[in-house]
Amino acid sequence: MSVTISTIDVPGLTLVASGKVREVYAAGDALLLIATDRISAYDSIMPNPIPDKGQVLTQVSEYWFRRLRTTAVNHLITTDDRYVLPYLLECGVEMTRDLAERLHGRCTLCVRAEAFPVECVVRGYISGSLWSEYCASGGPNKAVVVHGVELPKGLRESDALPQPIFTPATKAASGHDENISIDDAETILGRELAREIAGISIALYREAARHAISVGLILADTKFEFGMYKGVLTLIDEALTPDSSRYWEAATYAPGGAQSSYDKQFVRDWLTSSGWNREPPAPVLPNDVVEKTAAKYREAYQRITGCTLA
Repeated sequence: MSVTISTIDVPGLTLVASGKVREVYAAGDALLLIATDRISAYDSIMPNPIPDKGQVLTQVSEYWFRRLRTTAVNHLITTDDRYVLPYLLECGVEMTRDLAERLHGRCTLCVRAEAFPVECVVRGYISGSLWSEYCASGGPNKAVVVHGVELPKGLRESDALPQPIFTPATKAASGHDENISIDDAETILGRELAREIAGISIALYREAARHAISVGLILADTKFEFGMYKGVLTLIDEALTPDSSRYWEAATYAPGGAQSSYDKQFVRDWLTSSGWNREPPAPVLPNDVVEKTAAKYREAYQRITGCTLA
């Protein structure tokens, strides 16, 4: 049984970033990404973690990085503890048994790419914020343009789009990312780079969606991050995890409303029913919500990779 953690400190390394889920450390010439078991909803981190979540995120990302490396160069060096832990020793970390157990299965050693300040969102189905913006623009009754993307009249919530679309967003240190147009992305990144990233993002989505449907899942949408490493455009951060993607059960897919998804749905549903006002601090999650959410993450891992979480 893996150790469940909300926080982690690696003495001997310099912490360079701390997000809602991951801690990022400088480790020699590389970066060490540690996925904790923290879970957030409505821009707040829940007080209690989700067992195995960090391992799921790490191992699902590794699966996709390896599977899609012919489509895009990525930052992965290894997630293998047999390599990571000795490397950290070489970097001056005092590797105690307790620290090794806490790090198990949740570490990604990767190259130090220079990240771009744009989230690269690809959508094959209309859901989430895009559905809200479509409705606000009058979309069900007429064809509309949302953030520079033309969408046809009469779409229902969760309908498949005519083709996958690229809908970038600005990266927020806290709070919600803001959807922007491809023109806005070109202003930030430059026209040529923005279009290259859009093309690669859609190609990655198409490849992943084909695999997902082969195991009975619909990849409704996902987001990628890119950076530059030694002059090469590089896929970074995580890839196609239940945190960064919306996976639906193909067998029960029924457009015309929201779909059950492989992510933090149990957490969101409970928070809504609890009457929480979405202002910090967040309430403690009940044990059954934690257990159901953990099971959903583990199932996503098994369905996507065909493996059982070690």
